[in-house]
Amino acid sequence: MSITRTAAIIGVGPGLGMSMAHRFGREGFRVALISRSDARHGVYLRDLASHGIDATAHVADVTDRERLRSVIAEIGNDGGIELVYYGTGATVQPVSITEIDSAAARSAFEWVWPAIDVVSDVLPGMLDRGDGGLFFAGGLSSVRPMPMLGQLALASAAVRNYALTLHAALADRGVYAGTLTIGGLIERGDIHAMVTADPERFGASDGHTLDPDRLADTAWEMYSTRDRAEEVFDVFGK
Repeated sequence: MSITRTAAIIGVGPGLGMSMAHRFGREGFRVALISRSDARHGVYLRDLASHGIDATAHVADVTDRERLRSVIAEIGNDGGIELVYYGTGATVQPVSITEIDSAAARSAFEWVWPAIDVVSDVLPGMLDRGDGGLFFAGGLSSVRPMPMLGQLALASAAVRNYALTLHAALADRGVYAGTLTIGGLIERGDIHAMVTADPERFGASDGHTLDPDRLADTAWEMYSTRDRAEEVFDVFGK
């Protein structure tokens, strides 16, 4: 009896989340989508099914620890979860780094703690099987000073460091950990749609976008080769 390979896509959206679902689905993974609302789940599932990808959809706010744990357990019932992609973005409004206090800094870390909780839920099973992968998506502010992002830069740097440290800790134990550090507007994503809908307010997006399919292809390569823990995508230059 074959064991189902499952990829959990946490924080799925129409951009990178769905590209990750398609990419790993093409490699034979069953895909489990997780987001705060089921409003777009029907569209996502029909899209994946039209490409022959087996998928399920689940509702969980990552800040609801018990609900998220329950959903992760449900997804892992059939052979465990082989891969997790944590692509949930921070929802707090950034405050300039010169104006934040500790309360503002803590607010950004509400995006970080669930990533650690998810790992604590799935990693024991991965280690028992001697295989698996943990992917995180973060922003360019984790590697380049971007003062306007304030407390979000602190949280992004924390997730990046967590991923890189996990990679080092797990390298000889069969489990991969890595991060996609993203500097650009992800095409088809919600932020991209917002920016392109109001260029007078946000400016032109020309030359500042990233193809999510390319990012997902890179993620698959990283998972397959396991030769590096990070890939930086930067359309803004230095």
